[in-house]
Order: sequence, then structure tokens, then C-alpha cells
Amino acid sequence: MPYHMMRLFLLCLFALSSPLLAEKPRIIFDTDITGDVDDVLALTMCHSLADRGACEFLGVTISKDNPLTASFVDAQNTVYGRPDLPIGVTRDPKSQKRPSSYLKLADSPDYPHDLNRNEDAREAVELLRELLEKQPDHSVTIISVGIASNMANLLKSPGGVDLVKKKVKLLSIMAGAFAFCSGTNYHLEANVTNGIGFMQTVANEWPEEVPIIWSGYEIGEALPYPRQSIARDFGYLPHHIVRESYLLHSGPNHDRPCWDESSVLYAVYPERGFFGLSQPGRVKVLDDGFTRFTPARGGKGSQRDRFLTMTSVQQSRALEAIVQLTIQPPQP
Repeated sequence: MPYHMMRLFLLCLFALSSPLLAEKPRIIFDTDITGDVDDVLALTMCHSLADRGACEFLGVTISKDNPLTASFVDAQNTVYGRPDLPIGVTRDPKSQKRPSSYLKLADSPDYPHDLNRNEDAREAVELLRELLEKQPDHSVTIISVGIASNMANLLKSPGGVDLVKKKVKLLSIMAGAFAFCSGTNYHLEANVTNGIGFMQTVANEWPEEVPIIWSGYEIGEALPYPRQSIARDFGYLPHHIVRESYLLHSGPNHDRPCWDESSVLYAVYPERGFFGLSQPGRVKVLDDGFTRFTPARGGKGSQRDRFLTMTSVQQSRALEAIVQLTIQPPQP
């Protein structure tokens, strides 16, 4: 082959393998948006990333029970230009019922929307199945940032494990703890303890072929969202659902950890080095809610699971990325 043809061939091969041309993630955001406000910021990041063309945003499912969840999510989706984004709510009687300090914003005239009752939203697992079935094989990234009721019930639905195996390429989940945090080496993280049985189902029954990346409590704890951003960066709208939600939950003098936001950032930008990864292994959820990680040794044992790690340099980069994706104005 002549040199110039060989060079052209190599350039084309490089272009085809370039991350810039890689297929963007198709994401489903599974959230327990009720108590903590990090869910609100994480949902905002999903919209901002979709606006940038970094992902395709397929829908939102809600894993905790509060009568205002669907209307609040619809209001936030409307603010961000996606008023018709599919929303599913849990109807599992075992899902945790949770009050909220900010969901009442759904009733504010400042945030118009047309989904006003949970009863009018889709059932979460039904919506998950429909969204997955419509996508190409091995193309969907599920971001799960709450109790695992929807994930567990998806697995237990007819053919659920096979559907996940066929359609999902990654589960990015905020749950557990895998390092010293909150003053202990044995931290019982809330997304697990608020639904231990659900998280055990995910840890035990999620198909081996579909990777799970766990973001432990220690990651979000090391990423405090700066209160100065809440005070300064949302003035481009006279009323901003993110700013008002944050203040209702955390007040003006608190830097809220970015637990859920870390799972969104990794899910959409896994190749950008915002985080490191542990060696592969398997997470087991104990009966008290502790997440025990057993690494695969010598290529033996399960290699389905990894958890996020973070250096000081990655910490700075990740927090700046989270802030910029949170404050990004909605597209006109």
C-alpha cells in the first residue's frame, strides 16, 4: 500500500476510534428527590449535559413516596426546556415515604407545569421497561441516586434481569461507603439503610455482564457545593427553582455535599478523569446496610463492581465541573 494511502487509512481509523465520535450516553435518571437537595442539583446537571449534547436524556423515575414528587420534577423539567420528558413514580407500598422542605415549590405560580398529581404519572418500573425496550442493545446508562426500589423492582419484573442485560451498558449508583468517612470505617449510608432489601436485590441479582460503578458517601462528602454559588450564580432568572430549593433545604450558610452529582458526572463523562476507579470486585450489602467490597483476585471472582476514588486534583476538577453544570442557564 502506498505511503499516502496508508497514512489516510490510519487517520480514518484514529477518527473512528476517537472519544469525540463515541456514541453519547443515553441516560435515565432514577432519583429519590424528596429529602435532600442534591437530587435537584443532579437533575439540573442531567439537563445541562443534554443541552451540551453530551448525553441523550430519556426520562426520570422517582423511588420515594411523596405526593409532590412528580409535579416538582415536571416543574424543574419545564424550567429546563423539557416539559414532556417522561416521569415515572414508585407505587411500591414498601418504598419509603418522605417529607420534603422544597417540593412545595411545585405549587408556586413561578414554576408552571402540567403534571400536577403523582396519580397522573407513569408507574416507575413500567416506564423503565418501556424506555429500555425502545433503545438499542447495550446503550442505556442508568443513574440511580436514591433508594433502590425501582432498580430492584425492575429486576423482579417479568424478564427484568434479561432486559437489563440486553439494554443497559452501565449502572452509576450513589450508595454505600468504601473508605473512611463520617468519622468511621463502617459508615451505614442512607440510600442503603432506607431500603436495605431493595439494595440487596440489586447487589445480588444485577446481571454480571452489566458493570456497576458505586459512588460512596466519601466521594460526595469531599465535594461540598459552595454556598457562594447559590448566592451569586442564579440571578439570570427572577425565580430559580434550584436556588430556592437549596435555600429551603440547606439555608444560605451550608455547603451541601455533592453525593448524587458525582454519579451523574461519572455516568456521562467516564473517560475524562474526574474520578479514579477501584479494582474490580463485588459489593455485598449486609443486613445492617453496610456495603462490603470484595476485590477479584487473580482474575477469579466477580468483576462486575467498582467504586469511585478521588485524588485532591480530581476533587478540584470534579467540583468545578459540578458547579459549572449546575449554574448553566437553561437553553432558550
